[in-house]
Amino acid sequence: MIVVVIIGLLATMAIPAFQRVTNASQDKAVLNNARQLSSAADQYFLESGVSTASVTDLVGPTQYIKFLNSVAGESYPSNFTQGTTITVNSVGGTRTITYHM
Repeated sequence: MIVVVIIGLLATMAIPAFQRVTNASQDKAVLNNARQLSSAADQYFLESGVSTASVTDLVGPTQYIKFLNSVAGESYPSNFTQGTTITVNSVGGTRTITYHM
């Protein structure tokens, strides 16, 4: 009985720590995706001479980013404008991450 109680206490301490590590890992991966989108958009702006790009201009087999891997069910913006921030919504269902271009 004591062993079961000790295992229960250890589990109650470990689960929140695991969730924090998981959330931090997801946030870093999403931030990295936002950085890649920002770099691709900058390159597209320079090459095309425009100030707005859609995600289809940036992501695709023959575009600047081959594939954008979603890690936490997040939603990326569909359009990018030069000099504006990139806001990624619904990271893990609840969080929002903003990357300043």
